[in-house]
Amino acid sequence: MFVFMCAGCGAGLTVPLAQVVLPVHAHQKYGNGIQLPVLMEPGTFAVDPEPWGPPWRRWEEIGPDEAAARGIHAPVHALSYGEPGAIVIAPGDARGTVLIPEKGGGSCCGLDGSDGPNMACEACGLPVASRIDDCSLWQAVRLAPNAVRRRPADDVGAAPLSWAELTAEGKGTPPFEPVVAVWGSRLGLNRWWSWSPQWEAAAGRALAHLLAASKGRPVTVPDGLTAEVFQRALDALLPAGPPARRAVLAGPGLPAPDADADILLVPVHPQTGKVWIPAGPAASAYPVPLPFGVWLWLAFPEPQLPLPASGRMPDGVLRDDPPAPRPRHLFRPDPGVFRHTLVRLPAVRAPWLREILDNLTRYVSSGLL
Repeated sequence: MFVFMCAGCGAGLTVPLAQVVLPVHAHQKYGNGIQLPVLMEPGTFAVDPEPWGPPWRRWEEIGPDEAAARGIHAPVHALSYGEPGAIVIAPGDARGTVLIPEKGGGSCCGLDGSDGPNMACEACGLPVASRIDDCSLWQAVRLAPNAVRRRPADDVGAAPLSWAELTAEGKGTPPFEPVVAVWGSRLGLNRWWSWSPQWEAAAGRALAHLLAASKGRPVTVPDGLTAEVFQRALDALLPAGPPARRAVLAGPGLPAPDADADILLVPVHPQTGKVWIPAGPAASAYPVPLPFGVWLWLAFPEPQLPLPASGRMPDGVLRDDPPAPRPRHLFRPDPGVFRHTLVRLPAVRAPWLREILDNLTRYVSSGLL
């Protein structure tokens, strides 16, 4: 556990926090006018390794060589030249800070941090963080790495959970959830059931890796929800002719993957960030990372009843409420997360994969992404 202090005066700025992995949806911009919840779980923090915030430089100013040195292998609109290593926390875990009124920015329904740090240390006035709570953005506070210092809050750090312990906890991320728009209805907030934004972000990152692993050949994934999430996009983006490469779910609690599996859909440890890797011949397969909660739901889907049970509970029935309403549209991986991931994979230099990236707008307008 750690507490973060002001680098100027040493005042405490947070409650004690445990480090976890930065969520894959941390940079997601979802929909238009959508009210997204808090990004980080209470009592946790994550370090964003990438630069964030101003100043920004357009692609024309950077050039491919400088971009490649920063891990970007295809053109982007602009790159942040802000300080990397921001500490991301839940807004409710901040202490001893005040908002800087003139740093509100020109956002739509809240703060987006586009003008630089908008929170100051209450004790000395040093700008220390950016609060993000605008519509379509996940709510968070980003502590500026050059304005805060980390101090241990206790002498003994808790050991990360094992893969078996994580699986036993069973904290899966449901694929559907109610989404709320902050405007668009004369009666107030507009709500509807949708695919989870977290799932769309996770699929956007995984789809980029699946394309890189395909080497330009078709890819098949397991039937069921996994196919519903990935197969439509894979079939549309990859050719139909060559022999298909086979992707399978693999991870703790599942049978060992076959030696002929080309691609493994595997979990990322939520505390350490390590990707699960099997032993034996399957270790050479391409690992496609999935957030643990999403992977857990795909690997061990929770039972859903088609209708409420009546009378005595039948054997094997775990609950008697009706299943959550399903979204009205087909699943679409998040295009922003897809692009963000793909431009950071060296495989995007292949002409066929670069062509997919260049036509991303067309795929978005068609409803594929």
